Amino acid sequence: MTLASADAATDTAAAERSHLNSSRARLEGLLGRFHQIRNFTDALCSGLEPEDYVVQSMPDVSPTKWHLAHSTLFFETFILKKFFAGYRAEIPEYAYLFNSYYNAAGDMHRRDLRGLISRPTVQETHRYRASIDSHIDGLLSDVDEKLLDEIEPILVLGIHHEQQHQELLITDIKHVFAQNPLYPVYRKAKTGGRSSATPGSQSSPLQFIEFDEATVAIGHDGHGFAYDNEGPRHQALVPEFSLASRPITNGEYIEFIEANGYTRPEFWLSLGWMTANEQRWQAPLYWMKRDGAWWHFTLSGFRHVDESEPVTHISYFEADAYANWAGARLPTEFEWERAAFDCPVEGNFVEDELFHPAPARRKAPSKLEQMFGDVWEWTRSAYSPYPGYRAAPGALGEYNGKFMCNQYVLRGGSCATSRSHIRRTYRNFFQPEKRWQFTGIRLARDPQ
Repeated sequence: MTLASADAATDTAAAERSHLNSSRARLEGLLGRFHQIRNFTDALCSGLEPEDYVVQSMPDVSPTKWHLAHSTLFFETFILKKFFAGYRAEIPEYAYLFNSYYNAAGDMHRRDLRGLISRPTVQETHRYRASIDSHIDGLLSDVDEKLLDEIEPILVLGIHHEQQHQELLITDIKHVFAQNPLYPVYRKAKTGGRSSATPGSQSSPLQFIEFDEATVAIGHDGHGFAYDNEGPRHQALVPEFSLASRPITNGEYIEFIEANGYTRPEFWLSLGWMTANEQRWQAPLYWMKRDGAWWHFTLSGFRHVDESEPVTHISYFEADAYANWAGARLPTEFEWERAAFDCPVEGNFVEDELFHPAPARRKAPSKLEQMFGDVWEWTRSAYSPYPGYRAAPGALGEYNGKFMCNQYVLRGGSCATSRSHIRRTYRNFFQPEKRWQFTGIRLARDPQ
């Protein structure tokens, strides 16, 4: 062998080792992320009793046990059954019990009857999760790079899907606990930091920050993970507007209540006025007046309303009525995204384990505060497809596209959202009457 050919062989071997190390690191990173998210779901359930896992307090709420099984079924249905040769489901009926809305994947149990499923038990559900996790480990332990290229995007989607259900698990257990006159505590309130504000403490002054008219790129740029409804990226003309420096606080919302905002139809959309009267809304969800003072149920128990915290558990109808009363409006989702361009993705997220909105950090009104975390912010934009959007074929194509009707877009995440799950382009969506999520209000204005 000549010296040149020996050098070439050495270089080839080094390149192969480098490629192998890179593939191994990629696989280890993916598996590490998978187990991190799965373990965090289990951690969110710590402290719950078996009885807590099975209650369904309204059709929108799913029992904790159902969330654990449904998020697991995703990996079984879309990865193991597709890529694991010879895989057979241990309990095939789970595909029916724990399907949600994937019609292409098969029939499903009625959503409003999920609370009637006493079996599998909580213990059996955790065993199901552990079994699927073990099979995922087994599949990926002997996977070549070509197959990994196929599996990785679905596994990443499943990870983000589980993070969505972590948020739903928290908001659902809050609704369940709120129905109990004993007002159970999910987690004790943290002391110190942003969670230590006392009732009546002052928030930063509310000001409006102006933005010039601009044509901006809206939607995800294709780098990293995003849901299909965040694209295609496109140009949008955003006229001049101004945006409130922070979300509306409990104290400011109390002023609306005391101004008889819930009894003045001139501020309300027709359907909102009808809904508020039918459901007898007089304040945000979980609020109650005792001895002339406002109290509300939180995941840390029943306590006084802190006037400096962002108001939450507000429907779109209430947010819109408040905005009209305040002489403002809700922002469009394009205004919100334009304003968020220069805002760091930081805030009070589920990893902080406050499980409740916190007062604004700063006292200076010159910058946007709390654009991310604390409360989802309603926009006045109907949830509809971006220009050129097409849902993907098959069951996974049902993830977002088929819900683009009769819903409004929310932006920014909440105290129940994972920091690693949110993005500037993230489009959450709910029907306008929904209140059990951590939803709040940020005002916008047209040029004065």
